[in-house]
Amino acid sequence: MIQLREHQNTVVDILDKNSKGQIIVPTGGGKTMCMIEDAKKVSGTIVVVAPRILLAEQLSSEFLEILDNVSVMHVHSGETTHFSSTKASDVCMWDRYTRGDKIIFTTYHSLHRIQESYIHIDTIYFDEAHNSIQKNFIEAVEYFSMYADRCYFFTATPKHSNTPMKVGMNDYDIFGEVLVNVPAPQLVDQGHILPPKVVIKEIDVADDSRFSYEKDCDHILNTIDDLDVDKILICARSTKQIVNLISLSDFAYELTQREYNWMYITSKTGAVINGKKVNREEFFNTLNEWGKGNERFVVLHHSILSEGINVSGLEAALFLRSMDYVSISQTIGRVIRKGDESKTYGLVVVPCYDKVGISTSRKVEAVVNTVFNLGQPAISVVNK
Repeated sequence: MIQLREHQNTVVDILDKNSKGQIIVPTGGGKTMCMIEDAKKVSGTIVVVAPRILLAEQLSSEFLEILDNVSVMHVHSGETTHFSSTKASDVCMWDRYTRGDKIIFTTYHSLHRIQESYIHIDTIYFDEAHNSIQKNFIEAVEYFSMYADRCYFFTATPKHSNTPMKVGMNDYDIFGEVLVNVPAPQLVDQGHILPPKVVIKEIDVADDSRFSYEKDCDHILNTIDDLDVDKILICARSTKQIVNLISLSDFAYELTQREYNWMYITSKTGAVINGKKVNREEFFNTLNEWGKGNERFVVLHHSILSEGINVSGLEAALFLRSMDYVSISQTIGRVIRKGDESKTYGLVVVPCYDKVGISTSRKVEAVVNTVFNLGQPAISVVNK
């Protein structure tokens, strides 16, 4: 039996007393367990909405480790061992002929298929709910906000709007009031997450006329050497930057010489481990095994690992690209999860050798101040 933390018990109690609203929990605060604990108490048809297929599959695994005697369907285009379809008619038929409690895992992209099936939803959980305001998703989100019996929006990073032309999570008719906001300093003080340590690394680039990938290679390696940590996440500027680093520079060779394994994943290239192309399942299984073990590794990505995906053991994140406050906060969340006793903080590193680095360093410092010093969520605002 899993023992809930104090703030998780608070969230579950609040869900029991309210039928709609927003739950703001910092990354690493265990919001998935709050959903699962609530789901244990309710009956009927539950829907869990995720921003990516990968995360929908991860949520499915986590829910089904604890829930039993429940029928499962996936509504997205990914592969799964459970019954799966993106046809509204299949959703309708499955719901009609399936007895007992039911749970559907879907993505924001496929949520409208459930809407089009017109089945009754008792409870719906929107994970990483800041995604729900996107133009392509909001119609289905608003529908379930209106017609589901219970509707909850979970996020660490709410998105608000200052214009009537765009919907934000400050539209309380759709998203409900903020039911609970768990401050990050509380979770740090209670030992559930670690504080971030921001390092702005100034790099002298005077008279450097080399190709960009050669400069990137040297600057990143110098930064890694200075960090002296074993498990590093690199947030690359683009897929092209990753490919050039690996194929045109000595980056992979130099990592190997330093006894680092290396891996990368992007939507365009797929997943690669130490030069070998692998499927996503093998990639994430290996990443988590290495995270929990003693292996030294560097993992590069552009955006896939920024949000929602649970990765064990990461010690440092290197920011090579500019991000909005949501992505920065989500990325910091990847490295503040607790590890062994020697890990006392999550390193957040911004190498500054161009305008992107300077701009990003200011944003990172602003997010850390807002979330970890002031105890407020990293709210981003749409102005146009």
